[in-house]
Amino acid sequence: MNARTNTSAPHGDPFPANWWARAGWLLLAVYVVYAFSTLDFTWQRMIEGFSHGQQFLARMFPPNWENADAIAKGLKESLEIAVLASFAGIVISLPIGLLAARNLMPAWVSWSARAVIALCRAFHPVIVAIVFVKAIGFGAIAGVMALIVASIGFIGKLFAEAIEEISLKQVEAVRATGASFMNVIFFGVLPQVLPRFIGFSTYQFDSNVRNSTMVGIVGAGGIGAPLFVAFQRFDYDVVCAILLVIIAVVFACEVISTRIQKVFAQ
Repeated sequence: MNARTNTSAPHGDPFPANWWARAGWLLLAVYVVYAFSTLDFTWQRMIEGFSHGQQFLARMFPPNWENADAIAKGLKESLEIAVLASFAGIVISLPIGLLAARNLMPAWVSWSARAVIALCRAFHPVIVAIVFVKAIGFGAIAGVMALIVASIGFIGKLFAEAIEEISLKQVEAVRATGASFMNVIFFGVLPQVLPRFIGFSTYQFDSNVRNSTMVGIVGAGGIGAPLFVAFQRFDYDVVCAILLVIIAVVFACEVISTRIQKVFAQ
């Protein structure tokens, strides 16, 4: 007597509907429609905006290089701001990120350090730059201080998260040798996070180069100052020249950052 093969389909839906997810997507769609209605969004404004944009772009070309000296001076100051802010921010972020790691520090220490990081991340660099401009006056120092705060907020958070993902076996092995706390950090923690930390640092330098152009708009030094003046004077051909320089510098920083990461990854 041959055994009968059970070919009936299993009970229940193999792909059950997630009604909570569907409700979430529905609420999101409703909110998007509501947001469009409150922001006075119309297709007529979009069409007029494209027309104005074409006129704006037509006035930007060809770029005007008559103020090349002023552009070069502003660019030099922006790079100095980015380098100083990145260096100081990285140096300060190392101990703060270490203290914020919950797998190495007591709860009260890690949460205190995370509060500092959250405070540094709470505001955009331009807002922080305005505060420093009001506090210490116009100039590059205000820009450097603002970007140091931004660097601590970014690198400190990512460095702490990278430490929390390490393997504690290597840390315990170093501790078993009777090593001091600093030796545990240098030989058990840093080797595991160094490649990622290099990546975080190079990315923050790229970000500081871009942000150094924005903080100049509020008087914190850099190439943002001549850019803002050119906008105010409606010298859009000068604006184009400055923007081309900024784009070239960002591309150069990207190439350099990629090569640095490859060197440390080997």
